[in-house]
Amino acid sequence: MTEENRMTEENRMTEENRMTEENREIEEKSDNDYDRRRREALAEIDNAKFGWFHIRTCIVAGVGFFADSYDIFAINLVVIMLGYVYYGKSSLPSDVDLSLKVATPIGTFIGQFSFGILADLLGRKRMYGIELMIILISTLAICLVANSYVYDPNSKTFVSNASVISAQGLMLFWRILLGIGIGGDYPLSAIIASEFATTKRRGAMIAAVFAMQGFGILTAAITSTIVVVAFHSSISTTNYASIDYIWRIVTGIGAVPAFIALYYRLTIPESPPTTDMSTAMKYGKYQPREEDVIVKVDAPKPSLHDFFSHFGKWKNGRVLLGTAFSWFVLDIAFYGIGLNNNIILQSIGFLGDGKDPYETLYKASVGNIIIAMLGTVPGYWITVFLIDIWGRRPIQLMGFAVITILFIILGVAYWQLMSINWLFILIFTLSQLFSNFGPNVTTFVVPGEVFPTRYRSTGHGISAASGKLGAIISQVGFFKLKDIGGAPGSNAFMNWLFVIFAIFMFSGLIVTYFCVPETKNLSLEDLSNEDQEGFVKGIKPKLEVNNNNQVNNNDQVNNNDQVNNDQSQ
Repeated sequence: MTEENRMTEENRMTEENRMTEENREIEEKSDNDYDRRRREALAEIDNAKFGWFHIRTCIVAGVGFFADSYDIFAINLVVIMLGYVYYGKSSLPSDVDLSLKVATPIGTFIGQFSFGILADLLGRKRMYGIELMIILISTLAICLVANSYVYDPNSKTFVSNASVISAQGLMLFWRILLGIGIGGDYPLSAIIASEFATTKRRGAMIAAVFAMQGFGILTAAITSTIVVVAFHSSISTTNYASIDYIWRIVTGIGAVPAFIALYYRLTIPESPPTTDMSTAMKYGKYQPREEDVIVKVDAPKPSLHDFFSHFGKWKNGRVLLGTAFSWFVLDIAFYGIGLNNNIILQSIGFLGDGKDPYETLYKASVGNIIIAMLGTVPGYWITVFLIDIWGRRPIQLMGFAVITILFIILGVAYWQLMSINWLFILIFTLSQLFSNFGPNVTTFVVPGEVFPTRYRSTGHGISAASGKLGAIISQVGFFKLKDIGGAPGSNAFMNWLFVIFAIFMFSGLIVTYFCVPETKNLSLEDLSNEDQEGFVKGIKPKLEVNNNNQVNNNDQVNNNDQVNNDQSQ
């Protein structure tokens, strides 16, 4: 090699080293810039002025929960109507009653778990609205179920043949499907409300969405009362035909709010970590600007290995354990009692002897209105107004403690309270009040805040599904245990069921104390338990040299191109 060639090679290597060092500095500055821009964008969301966009988000998500709770708890009244229509008495056979009440929680369990994962993998917007379509179709289908009819050559008429296809069998199928839609609503609505909310009012926004459950429960009871009164003249001890109309009307009305909310859910923007929310908050929807440039970035993405790596750390796994277990034990009592209000009201003689169908249906509807008005609805909204002042953790601890005491009183003094209807209903209503001004709301709120974005929906789905597992267990246990020590229908074991519920509530208190963190006034990034420095990095540009020796950067694209800027936390 000549001296000239050697010097040329040394100069080339020196220049390459210099350019490499410069590129490294540029990449570091670029990564820091991505981090800075990301933090600024998220801070804009956290500190935004509360406005119409936030209210609209609460309404769109909340109407879905209104429909959810209407459909779930209307069955409490519908089973009495079905008893008269298909069995000529005020109750269904225990196995049919159990299957109809447990069908929706089974579907909900499936929906919560599956939609929770899919919303993290595919995006919130892509999944939002699908669950409402399922609810809408299932609700309308339930209204139309009936026994199959076959031609009888002897009578030369069509006769009902439930052995082929029964109304209860069809209803069971559609209520499971209904539950899948309802289950999908839990993680999606909670996460969308959480990610659109400001830090200062995040708890109230999520709680307000969930509080629509109370209005759904109340509306189901009011609707039942109105329809029963409207058919009063046609209901008699010898003619139950009009009751067949009543339960279908009561059930079908649950599809109305779902239909209203569907369009708005399908057009809601993607959550803030993936969009420019300054325009969304201003105009109520995401409006991309053509001159904007989107830059591809590298951020942690959801995967099975990363999931176990993240939650395998005790500081993260402890939180998931706390949210899942507290929801599990809460729903054991909440659904064990909530779906069986009428059995409890019947056991204290509030519903009468069941011989007069109008009296039974009217009193059952009114009894559920009383419980909802005095306990359920106020409890939800007290939480909405106090959750960002007092905090999630204190409300959950207080709720579990008070419910434990009230259930012990109901269990120990059950037979004495049987003869004092007003006192029993008062204590029972207080238990409903502190369920909702307590863990029923906070177990929904906290999982929507404490997990990193890439697992926020999954974590909420797992926690919610744990709750529905508790609901399924409580329904089966309630029906298997309630008559122990007495004749079928005697509810002889009811006092001990309240004691068992109290034990579960106390275990929820303990786990909350050790495993559930306070989230008040903390950003979602702070709650993720992950270091936010260098969290988002730029993807190294692919440089191409064209014929004019100009360098093209292929990683910068116009906003009209569909590029996924996944800034997961």
